[in-house]
Amino acid sequence: MSLIEPKIDQLLEETDNDRFLLCAIASRRAHDINDMLRGQRDRAIQLQTAVEIARASNKKPLSIAFDEISKGEVSWDPATIDAQAH
Repeated sequence: MSLIEPKIDQLLEETDNDRFLLCAIASRRAHDINDMLRGQRDRAIQLQTAVEIARASNKKPLSIAFDEISKGEVSWDPATIDAQAH
């Protein structure tokens, strides 16, 4: 049993076994998720306390990104990834 879910092998399958591509996609998606959560947090702060908001978002953005990648819910354009990497 793996302590880390999803397993790295499953994540690499979604990125053609390219660990650098996996890092690039996961970091960009985590950044987007973080921005989204920050925006929701700003709106919700008027309605809830910070403690309630922290409890609601118990997963880190990178963990959410890896979950989405393993489920095949994240897509990317290889031309864009290559152009931005160089």
